[in-house]
Amino acid sequence: MKIRMLSVGLAAATMIPAAAMAQETILKVAHFLPPVSTMHAKVIVPWCDKIAAESQGKLKCQIYPAMQLGGTPPQLLNQVRDGVADIVWTLPGYTPGRFPTSEVFELPFVTTTHEASSRALWDFMQKHSAKELAGMKPIATWVNGPNVLHFRDKQVKTLEDLKGVKVRAPSRLGTKMLAALGATPVGMPVPQMAESLSKGVIDGALIPWEVVPATKTHELTKFHAESGVQQAMTTATMLYVMNQKKYDSLPDDLKKVIDNNSGRETSAWVAGQFKAADATGREAATSRGNTVYQLSAEELAKWKTATAQVDDEWIKEASAAGHDGKKLYEDALALVKQYSK
Repeated sequence: MKIRMLSVGLAAATMIPAAAMAQETILKVAHFLPPVSTMHAKVIVPWCDKIAAESQGKLKCQIYPAMQLGGTPPQLLNQVRDGVADIVWTLPGYTPGRFPTSEVFELPFVTTTHEASSRALWDFMQKHSAKELAGMKPIATWVNGPNVLHFRDKQVKTLEDLKGVKVRAPSRLGTKMLAALGATPVGMPVPQMAESLSKGVIDGALIPWEVVPATKTHELTKFHAESGVQQAMTTATMLYVMNQKKYDSLPDDLKKVIDNNSGRETSAWVAGQFKAADATGREAATSRGNTVYQLSAEELAKWKTATAQVDDEWIKEASAAGHDGKKLYEDALALVKQYSK
């Protein structure tokens, strides 16, 4: 009898860890940069630690940086939609045409500060981008820092100075903006940029300060032109999204943990991490003795006039695709203004 009770007790004991493990949900989180990147170290890891703590260990992340699940960065959205990954971080700009509404935030001189513009983007996408987010639950949507013009050996202060200068473009709209300003835009991914700068294939690059240290742009360039106002020349929209079916499969208490770590304020928090990284990048350039300067108010007015055509073209394109381009543009400006007060 004692032996039989002992056997039952042992069986019950072995079932306890199994039951505990059955309650644990592992979320596969994928992105395209190495673990040293701002997004990995300052956003994804802390976010994963937070949901693990708030779920008492029932939610845990298995992070796959640098495309460790295979594929290329433009395929991340398909990976999360199809369940290859449970959560991904990516840029809509990697899949041109897939996010036609939120692209408005990448237009010249639309966005302002990191946090304000990211709160605006969250509200905007909740209102206008449901179709684009089909199959995905957004956790955060934000913009990175204002893109700055970095030049190898020429201080560009005017439109005349910029004419014909070969500049790395960050996106479809970044390319249009540079062309409108008279520069010669050259589209290329960030990893290719450093070599192109060092060999003189390009004369400069349009990137946020955050990217500077990792790409050694402060060592490859000497002059850095900022807009000099709160409005950004251009920026990039970013997404941190979850597979909708995976979210729906969670029990209510774990859904609540995800919900409590999603939304407008989570988006602003993420943007804040990029803001801090921008400050570090700018410091890298100034510490080296590089020239960081702002365009004059008079000159900036000329740049805004020159790039107004990019806005007009985008409105026409959006309308031709079945959207109310003018309303989307006006809504974006209104939301940015609302949160920039």
